[in-house]
Amino acid sequence: MSEGVHGEIHVADPSICRVSEASKETTIDSVSRSVGATGDTAAVEFTAPSSAAIDDANEIFHHEQQTIYRVTHSPTEESRCACELVEGHGCPVRHLEADCGAVVLSFVAADLESFRDIVVNLKSAFDGVSLRRLTQSEPDSATGSLVFVDRDELTARQREVLETAHEMGYFEHPREANATEVAAALDINRSTFTEHLSAAQSKLLDTILDV
Repeated sequence: MSEGVHGEIHVADPSICRVSEASKETTIDSVSRSVGATGDTAAVEFTAPSSAAIDDANEIFHHEQQTIYRVTHSPTEESRCACELVEGHGCPVRHLEADCGAVVLSFVAADLESFRDIVVNLKSAFDGVSLRRLTQSEPDSATGSLVFVDRDELTARQREVLETAHEMGYFEHPREANATEVAAALDINRSTFTEHLSAAQSKLLDTILDV
């Protein structure tokens, strides 16, 4: 049976792409990405309220006070987004979203070692890389690869943030609560929430992937 690993990665680096920059100013409802057959052109489309003022993006569709924007560019070694880095390892990005100046992307790697290599490269290229979800293919037998996670590596506040986000459905698909709602429940602002969440996830990622 395949040893494939399905991972969901949170990247809090605000300079990662135009979509993440836009999500700092407004709500991004959906994101999709495609690459031309020759691999020389990438297009990203995202949906935002029509009232938002988003520069450097083409407005291509309006409906019910929502606008779909499109950004195209030619991937280069000097200017690579997180999606391009992941796909450079031969792993298509399966899901992409943007919120509070960060992006979340998911992909499937052939095995844990391949997944670890991608994460290491992401952490080398971008700030604020953390693990949101990690699922490994079920083994042929009951024997699996277990990882010990020391909860004491997290501060009390980081555990509270993780637990509250989990209980409110922040990690569910579709998401049951957004960053603003979880931050309000914790009586902190969105930026503080994302900082605590990113720090906690980064510690867990280091432990799970042994990086």
